[in-house]
Amino acid sequence: MTEIAANVQAVLENIRDTATQAGHDPNAVRLVAATKYVKADHVLQAIHAGVTICGENRLQEAQEKIRYLGTQPGVTWHFIGRLQRRKLKSIVGRFALIHSVESLEQIEEVDRLAEDLRVQQSILLQVNIGNESTKGGFSQPDLFEVLPNMPKFRHVMICGLMGIPPREEDPEAVRPHFQNLKQLAEEIKALKLYGVHMTELSMGMSNDYTIAIQEGATLVRVGTALFGERPQQ
Repeated sequence: MTEIAANVQAVLENIRDTATQAGHDPNAVRLVAATKYVKADHVLQAIHAGVTICGENRLQEAQEKIRYLGTQPGVTWHFIGRLQRRKLKSIVGRFALIHSVESLEQIEEVDRLAEDLRVQQSILLQVNIGNESTKGGFSQPDLFEVLPNMPKFRHVMICGLMGIPPREEDPEAVRPHFQNLKQLAEEIKALKLYGVHMTELSMGMSNDYTIAIQEGATLVRVGTALFGERPQQ
């Protein structure tokens, strides 16, 4: 077994154990392997070890890996990086889920492109849960202003929320941010808006994914714990 395969197995087991201990359905929590700057053959090792969702931040890198790897049975690709309008045309309809939609304008563009393709694109709304100027995402007030517009978009399925908390040395310090995102999802769910389904909560990365699971994450975006430290490029 390769080191990557061993890491995948360890993380998957940790996800199951953490979910069970927290009283959540372990089958409802899924690993998104964050593959930014990871070589395609290393991604393939992770897939062979049990990864079924690959998450990419960069479109060009994702396209290269998808071409190299071809169709892998049971494997889907999620887009988890910051969106650029000019690249949306190459993202919509090609990724099973887009985690990082952060404005009404992006929702409108995704809906328009999905209509052209005659598909319904699943998305998450990114929330700036730490109110950090360096990070994207809706503020909570802006999110509630945008939500009433959702029923008019017939080619977008809002599946939930995504959040990236401020980086802390102590992972326990981010728990309140995860709790707030979960509470926000519950408040949105109670609105019962057409096309808005708060079934997914994408939160938690290598250093804090167990805490995210305890607080209700259904998708955890893990990279370093699978592939080790990657050089910044």
